[in-house]
Amino acid sequence: MAKILQKVLLALLSIMLCTNCSNNRNYDKSSRATGWPAFGRQGGSKKIKAKEQETGPGLVFIEGGTFTMGRVQDDPMGDWNNVPTQQHVQSFYMDETEVTNLMYLEYIDWLKKVFPPTQENFRKIYEGALPDTLVWKSRLGYNETMVDQYFRHPAFAEYPVVGVSWVQAVEFSKWRTDRVNELILEEEGFIQKNARYQSTARSVFNTETYLKAPTLTYGGNDSITRGSNRSQRLIERGDSTQIFVRRKDGILLPAYRLPTEAEWEYAALGLVGIRYKNTYRGRKKYPWNGPYTRSQKRKNRGDQLANFKQGAGDYSGIAGWSDDGAGVTAQVKSYEANDFGLYDMAGNVAEWVADVYRPIIDDEYNDFNYFRGNVYMKPALDDGGNVQIITPETMVYDTLPNGKVVARKYPGELKEEPIGKRETFMRINFSKSDNRNYRDGDRLSLRYNPTFSNAVSENNKRRMYNSPINKLVVAENGSITPQYDRSSTRNTLISNETRVYKGGSWKDREYWLDPAQRRYLPQYMATNYIGFRCAMSRVGAKSKKKNKRATH
Repeated sequence: MAKILQKVLLALLSIMLCTNCSNNRNYDKSSRATGWPAFGRQGGSKKIKAKEQETGPGLVFIEGGTFTMGRVQDDPMGDWNNVPTQQHVQSFYMDETEVTNLMYLEYIDWLKKVFPPTQENFRKIYEGALPDTLVWKSRLGYNETMVDQYFRHPAFAEYPVVGVSWVQAVEFSKWRTDRVNELILEEEGFIQKNARYQSTARSVFNTETYLKAPTLTYGGNDSITRGSNRSQRLIERGDSTQIFVRRKDGILLPAYRLPTEAEWEYAALGLVGIRYKNTYRGRKKYPWNGPYTRSQKRKNRGDQLANFKQGAGDYSGIAGWSDDGAGVTAQVKSYEANDFGLYDMAGNVAEWVADVYRPIIDDEYNDFNYFRGNVYMKPALDDGGNVQIITPETMVYDTLPNGKVVARKYPGELKEEPIGKRETFMRINFSKSDNRNYRDGDRLSLRYNPTFSNAVSENNKRRMYNSPINKLVVAENGSITPQYDRSSTRNTLISNETRVYKGGSWKDREYWLDPAQRRYLPQYMATNYIGFRCAMSRVGAKSKKKNKRATH
């Protein structure tokens, strides 16, 4: 009897297990929202799993968190342009090093191949992207070797690129996004193999065009966008009806871009290295631990931790073991990385960030992913409601105040326009396209000046950030005459085209190595001590793995 009862119990247990297995199997196949098969997502018959964002070429993962943004040390300059505020930054990725001469040369060579400067209509593209090597010239200094050799000589290949304006850095970032995603699509089999080597001015890949109007990618060349092994890839992914990669596939990476000021400062501090039970121990002055610029470790005690100007006429120290190894810029990775694994977040070159400069950080309005510089755009549509693509005939050029002509829209990109009343109607989070002036320390950016006789007129409401507007007058014969703004009513050098740059450089004293320091320069200017590095937003989870509790 006991044996029979045992067999019955085993049979019941088996039935229950099978039922559970069946339930789990059905659950995996169906939607948690409706119980229906999960249609429209990766074939509809398999469970959708969270997919980790891949780290793009050259990037390092930066886990986000809370930090004190702003100057926490003394303020001998007395300008108070970055008072301490508590900010939170989302996780993101940042370049391990500054963008090097070699990396920028790849960009220049690609432009030269796709838009040959020998053709008059493309000549300005190549010239507008070139770094300004004349930034090395000095009225009372002999730097001609740097003028001639720094950007192109292989000995300087792994040195940070300089002579690049903020505008040029942004264009490089956009180019880098498209080249990385183009390679990803090729490796996934969604575009023709080696298509990236066959680009012409009328057949250029652009990420946003591919996502929003894929049939217009590569100038509408269908043979390229239907990769050679696309069918096999689609079968493997479980969707035989999908032709193009979409955002939901998680294949393409977000855009490379300049980091925001908050991201750059947070990454430079590397607070993760001194975190103790979720509190900060002391005030951190440099990207490394400790109050000194020389190493305190036994194996390299006394070595400089960054290259900077140590004193009047002293850019590297006395030659020998105590020399910092760099009279001007240094090869990337010449000094130890900070606790996030980032190199040269102090010294070497200062770096452009995305933000428009204002003396204040308005944490009262926002303390999450702080950024000033938003200009919201949307794809421009034709009369038929179709997106418009830039062609070689409709390329957009911009003549900068210093006379340099740069391309802002390349063939293959989507034509864009500012958002309008339709998008802003009844919204509470934004009301217009251009938000660079929003809450920037004054009453709607206007200053009333009663000193003139017609003080009540509209003309005497002076903008607080009204830097001089210099113009270039182009005559019919092509000659250019510069006209300087000599108005006596200008009261600042700051405008909506003035951008922040962070970090000390080879040309700066120790004071500027503090990540909290901030300076500004018009976005079209370049120097021999400002470079840049790219960042990328993090999609999905804040951290890559579960953080462990502190054990000490």
